[in-house]
Amino acid sequence: MKILCTNCGRPYPETAAPYKCPKCGGMFDIGPLEFDSAQVDKSQPGIWRYRQAFAGLPADFPAVSLGEGATPLLWSEAFGRQVAFKCEYLNPTGSFKDRGTSPLVTFLKSRGVTNAIEDSSGNAGASFAAYAARAGIKAEIYTPAAASGPKRQQIEFYGAELHPIAGSRSDVSAAVLKAADSGTTYASHAWLPVNIPGYATAAYEIFEQIGCAPGALIVPAGQAGLLLGLYRGFDALKRAGLVKTMPRMIGVQARACAPLWVLSTAGMSAFGFVSEGQTLAEGVKVKRPLRAGAILQIVEDGCGEFIPVDETDILRGRDELAKRGLYVEPTSAIVWSALEQTLERLPDPVVVLLTGSGYKYSQ
Repeated sequence: MKILCTNCGRPYPETAAPYKCPKCGGMFDIGPLEFDSAQVDKSQPGIWRYRQAFAGLPADFPAVSLGEGATPLLWSEAFGRQVAFKCEYLNPTGSFKDRGTSPLVTFLKSRGVTNAIEDSSGNAGASFAAYAARAGIKAEIYTPAAASGPKRQQIEFYGAELHPIAGSRSDVSAAVLKAADSGTTYASHAWLPVNIPGYATAAYEIFEQIGCAPGALIVPAGQAGLLLGLYRGFDALKRAGLVKTMPRMIGVQARACAPLWVLSTAGMSAFGFVSEGQTLAEGVKVKRPLRAGAILQIVEDGCGEFIPVDETDILRGRDELAKRGLYVEPTSAIVWSALEQTLERLPDPVVVLLTGSGYKYSQ
């Protein structure tokens, strides 16, 4: 697997850790993922069983790990059907982000990085702060000033320097890019692609847990890195001959900020109507997803769709999931309304990704 610039095709540099192509400013991406069941190392914990499927890491470099992955798949009744819930909120820092952050910080450590910045609505920042602490990397995290209190506190407890930025999530991105352009390593979970194979490990686990590809996957989608990683993970399993069909990918967005839904249903001409409105689902409030082209290709290939969820349905979804023993934050709870909207037409088995812990949110 090679890491190449999507614009000019140049390979990722062999030294340092630039977040974008030093030659043209383009975004880096990883080619098709490869999965070989014979190389799964069952002596290793969690996602590191699948190290052979990661890109950009020296083979013998120690993993920066907190025990991420190997999350349970729990079945429960929903709208008259049995549905499987993948409990990603049980990762070490309380969100799915740990799957991507572990290989990302391992990559940075292997490149000799000692200081790095990241921006986040909360969960990615908390995850990066934790793994940076584990690796001995000094971290600075840029977040919206209005980000959930528990997430900001979590970042600071790990020892990272917090930069709360007034304004929108887009304002936070602008602030961190200004800092990155001054020369600080930008450990972006959106720009850098080395986290995508980490997200793909959720696909490998789901395959092992149910013995086949799901009929459908329902996933919260902001930058939609998890959705992309899951798709590429199942694509790797399909090319390896382990599954016959790809699951239908249902990406879920808050209607207050739903660019992928707008672009996939109305096209680029409607993008000007995309708002960055207030939503309880702060983790998916991303107006300009950086990998939108690759993600929308999944829809164009007939393998997925996006569903918007109204604000009035978010806390109802959280409460319904809690009644089943599944306590998640509002960003994760948007899946309940999407499940209600789509379940009737989805083939079994249906797997729903629960991405963030309810402990992350305070009203």
